Amino acid sequence: MEAQKSGSNLSLRKYNRINILLLLHKGKRATDIEDFLSVDRITVWRTKTRYLEQGIEKALEEEQRPGQPKKYNTDHEAELAVLACGPCPEGRKRWTVRLLTESLKSKPGFETVNRETVRLALKKMNVSLG
Repeated sequence: MEAQKSGSNLSLRKYNRINILLLLHKGKRATDIEDFLSVDRITVWRTKTRYLEQGIEKALEEEQRPGQPKKYNTDHEAELAVLACGPCPEGRKRWTVRLLTESLKSKPGFETVNRETVRLALKKMNVSLG
């Protein structure tokens, strides 16, 4: 969700952190900054605290976010591509995302696969079912 300011490569969050520090330097109160920039008071507090404890560079940087680890690697994607490009199930003219998902669920390592995961993987690999 990193919005870009027009004519700039700064994320909106970084832009806000810069402005928070500038406004604090000018003596503005945290509540005024919250209202002016439409940010939460915690954002103002965290930015100020990181600046005071770690300096300007760390205060402006984006903290690393852990996110969910990938469940499926390139070997899984290759197996999906082979299946999708292979012969269709008996009685069908072509594969569908739903059929691929059902077929994959019976294979080891794909027990938790869902349709959206299959759809996104096919899109990423530029494999068309139609």
